[in-house]
Amino acid sequence: MFLPPALRKAEKRLTDFEMMIHGSNLRTVLRSAHMPMTAEEYIRSVRVNLAVTTVMFFTLYVFFLFSGFEWEIFGLKTSGILLWILLFVLIVPGLYMMQIYYPGFIAHRRKSRIDLDMPYAISYMQALSTTMPPYEIIRKVYEEHDMFGEISKEFGMIVRDVELFGSDLDAAMKNLQRTTPSTNLRDFLNDLSIVFDSGGNVTTYLGAKTEYYRDQAKQELELVLKTIEIMAEVYVTAFVAGPIALIIMIVAQGMTNFTGMAWILPLMYICIPAGSIVLIWILSLMLPPENMEISRKETVKYDFGSTVRGSKDKSILEEDPTNKEFYKRIEANKRRNYYLGMLRHPFRIYIRSYYYGVGLGIFFAGIIAAFWIAGGFDIFIEHDQMEAVICLIIIAFMAPVAISYEGRRWYVQNIESHLPDFLRELSDMKDIGITLHDAIHRISGAKLGVLSSELSVASRDIKSGAYVNSALVMMEERIGLVSVKRAISLLVRASEITTNLRQIFIIAITDFEYYLRLKRERANTTIVYVMIIYLSFGIYLYTAYQLNVPFLAAFKGMSVNVDTAGNLTDMFNIGIILATFSGIMAGQFSSNSILAGFKHSIVLLAATITLFVFIM
Repeated sequence: MFLPPALRKAEKRLTDFEMMIHGSNLRTVLRSAHMPMTAEEYIRSVRVNLAVTTVMFFTLYVFFLFSGFEWEIFGLKTSGILLWILLFVLIVPGLYMMQIYYPGFIAHRRKSRIDLDMPYAISYMQALSTTMPPYEIIRKVYEEHDMFGEISKEFGMIVRDVELFGSDLDAAMKNLQRTTPSTNLRDFLNDLSIVFDSGGNVTTYLGAKTEYYRDQAKQELELVLKTIEIMAEVYVTAFVAGPIALIIMIVAQGMTNFTGMAWILPLMYICIPAGSIVLIWILSLMLPPENMEISRKETVKYDFGSTVRGSKDKSILEEDPTNKEFYKRIEANKRRNYYLGMLRHPFRIYIRSYYYGVGLGIFFAGIIAAFWIAGGFDIFIEHDQMEAVICLIIIAFMAPVAISYEGRRWYVQNIESHLPDFLRELSDMKDIGITLHDAIHRISGAKLGVLSSELSVASRDIKSGAYVNSALVMMEERIGLVSVKRAISLLVRASEITTNLRQIFIIAITDFEYYLRLKRERANTTIVYVMIIYLSFGIYLYTAYQLNVPFLAAFKGMSVNVDTAGNLTDMFNIGIILATFSGIMAGQFSSNSILAGFKHSIVLLAATITLFVFIM
């Protein structure tokens, strides 16, 4: 961007001043967060965003000043300067501080994910260390990004320094130690470097460190649960208990014909959703999600056995144009089999992508909206019809997505719960001398849930001439779960370099059972906070019922002017907002996923519409 010399000097002085305040920490945090910009560039982007926000704020102020619109917030009118000073102090400096601390949130999230995945990465390195040199081990972890996520990104820095910048392995590891947000990874790399230099036994070192970092990962999970506990207390206190107290005060003041708190209701319509969205955003930045990702990719390397290359290899057509029709037929057959698979297993296709659920949700919500416009609800709902229809539209949109998410959760849990049994049976059969492919044939008939059908496919692939490792790789890609890829890839890699797989099976089984144990601990702990949200919302509904039925009934016949219908509508509106966002927050606490909260929102919205439409 071109600036005159005087402005350029002034801008540089301002940047130097801001760097003096934030620079030393900001540089490190940006590197830890893997944000591709220098501290100076980030400071300038923050300044630009701040300037744009300030201009928009004053544009809004001028609009209210000259348009004649009048509104009241916090008891202050929009025509008064005091309200605008208060809003300016809240919005502009708040945006600046949020942008300054944003890289820190990203770095903290990366740290949590690195610490939780370290035991699995070290186990994988231990299995490879018997035959691979140190750098190749690190490169293999870098290449397996689907399995190790943020750790793969960190090891990618080592690969970059060695292959692109020409650094030796020790220097590259020291560079990573200076930028990684995880203290555990920093200590591990430091000790690993010492083992490399001293010529120690890398396999023994990695085996010892696996158990240690399991304990560290458990401590990290406890820290995550503490964060969830604090956020849950903040949400329940500020956004559930707070509205209950305010509504009681508003009803009490309405009985005295005093309207001094009437401004609070419009504010609640804004603050409850805005505050909930901010908390959801902070939780998504700080906490690792429950891994529900299903990532499938076609293993072209193993298409049609080991002798016929994949039809997507364009070099084949150039080398041998006479086979063009043959490969076209292969592509056509693959497409036909894909569509036949969709017809045979529609539920698997449905849970594979949430787009199907979103599309169905929009369709059902549109039907309800059209039915309402046509007057179809006039017979069923006599009062607060618009509020009731809004409830039904939200439920209709969320329900197909919730079915897709919960179906995927069932699929993941079914596969993961049976995988240790599969690995254990495979290990036992290897111990008594049965070959790997014979063992897979035998186990494919066992009752292992969804995993049995995948093993049957792998067994057929082996019988058709595919290598055992190829069949296992194709099976893990069909399943598409990171946890399964970790276990199967460990087995496949180890079987390529050694025939003594007993120790590898022990590592894989121990790792997977540890992973399932951490998942159970998280689920058992977070269910408490979900129940607290349900209890708090139940108290809100009970309070609304008591205020509108027994309490006001006691004043019938007295000269007390109470707007019962208005109170009921206001409480219904607040109930819809609380039900929607409380359910989403429950999902965020349990799985750090908005989609996990849709089923809770549906239950709370159903309770809301039942109370306000059919009971009161």
